[in-house]
Amino acid sequence: MSFTSKQRSTLRSLAQEIDPIGQIGKGGISDNMISSFSDALEKRELIKISVLNNADEDAKGICEELAKKLRAEIVCTIGHKIVLYRYSHREGVNHVRF
Repeated sequence: MSFTSKQRSTLRSLAQEIDPIGQIGKGGISDNMISSFSDALEKRELIKISVLNNADEDAKGICEELAKKLRAEIVCTIGHKIVLYRYSHREGVNHVRF
């Protein structure tokens, strides 16, 4: 799924209001992180993650790897913050309206 510029703008504005749910540092991305980020995407659809200064890769590289492993869409990477989106099929989730 590719976002239009308007959809991406909507997601970016929603992401400004949420806090990061996790951090990625020197250890990189672990299977445990993938599992917890996947659960968070199912509950929220939109998540923000912080990349620490001591991370082995830059935020863009980590973002691409996470999106691939989580089957999520990259909303944006700003500085050391990553924003990802994945539609949730779980009942009771407040879906993002475009």
